[in-house]
Amino acid sequence: MPSPTIPTIEAAAAESELIRKALETAKRAHAGQTRNGSGGMAYIHHPVAVAELLSEHGFGEQTVAAALLHDVVEDSEASVEDIADRFGQPVAGLVAALTEDESIEPFVRRKDAHRRHVEAVGRDALAIYAADKLSNIRVLRRALASEGESAGEEFEAPLDVKEGVWEADLEMLRREAPDLPVVDDLAAELAKLRESRATRSSADPAPPRS
Repeated sequence: MPSPTIPTIEAAAAESELIRKALETAKRAHAGQTRNGSGGMAYIHHPVAVAELLSEHGFGEQTVAAALLHDVVEDSEASVEDIADRFGQPVAGLVAALTEDESIEPFVRRKDAHRRHVEAVGRDALAIYAADKLSNIRVLRRALASEGESAGEEFEAPLDVKEGVWEADLEMLRREAPDLPVVDDLAAELAKLRESRATRSSADPAPPRS
């Protein structure tokens, strides 16, 4: 029996005007941007990957559209109000939930606050959040395989700190939404990331003794 075809975002956009508009908006908002820790990947590939994960698992058009738009407010001049005017309040509410408060410092405190915000909003926000983390870790693992630990130098925080944040994300998701289809995949990818970094670290030559 042939494997079912994973729906692409283009196929979803052909069936949904909302998703088509969200894809166009995301492409404009992220034009010319690259993803940190990705080895130079065009940024648009990230929201598309997040949206395709959710489309694959049967989430509705508003959630898929919000996944496409989830970084637009952080990374462009668009506001949550702009998203609401164009896509409606349900989509804008999800985008707002996925938008970090950049005024909170330091890094870990900001991530903790964001995690609590997403948790309070509910299942669809949690699904986008989980798919976002899954996509991030998959891309990082590929970059680390080709570039080594230097791939992490583009991030605001050291990789060990980011790993700790992702562990806390996974713990929250397992507690609040253990049945989300991407949570097990996130756990597996995070375990692979830890293992590959530990293997790489043990293989690195020890510094010479003084």
